[in-house]
Amino acid sequence: MNRDYKNFAKGTVAHIYNRGNNKQKVFLEEQDYKAFLFRIALAMGFEQEEIKNEKMINLPYSRIRIETEGKKLFKIHSFCLMPNHFHLLIEQRGDISISKLISKVCASYSKYINNKYKRVGHIFQDCFKAVNIETDSQLMWTSAYIHMNSVKDKLVGSPEKYKWSSYNDFVSNRKFLLTNLDLIKPMFGNDKDFEKETLALSSIAHVKETL
Repeated sequence: MNRDYKNFAKGTVAHIYNRGNNKQKVFLEEQDYKAFLFRIALAMGFEQEEIKNEKMINLPYSRIRIETEGKKLFKIHSFCLMPNHFHLLIEQRGDISISKLISKVCASYSKYINNKYKRVGHIFQDCFKAVNIETDSQLMWTSAYIHMNSVKDKLVGSPEKYKWSSYNDFVSNRKFLLTNLDLIKPMFGNDKDFEKETLALSSIAHVKETL
């Protein structure tokens, strides 16, 4: 599988991921996770008035913007922020590339981290990686892989206990502004099916990761 496939076009769904430079942490405390999600929300075109009551992203003003003809030209179908890396499952809905979105977010976040912790240099390791999603089965096991990342890395015993992923938007009443459920959730059926299939598919995804 091509792990660095950045040919994005309207309608593309891609698994985007990157980790900290030298595998160092990119999220050092709760506020850092919020800062990253806040920048994604702004870059996607959400206004501060829309996000001010979101506990996961409620932060002061940031100047980050992407010039768009209208907001919400991207959809996030799954995400997980880990201490030293992140995973995003993103759909491009217009002509503005996923690359532009991610580059803007990571550049702004890097400035935030360097300013906050009085450091210099790269925060992320090289350019982000991308895998375009080609089939429904790939979409399902990629989402499962993303949601089970915190369990795989032994941060928690079960995915619902990890705050910084979209898993709880699928299985609970949490309705995080950035998570879109319309594409993936109907493929799994009800919440119980989603939980069971996510666990099963994550095993397949982890095997494919090593190929």
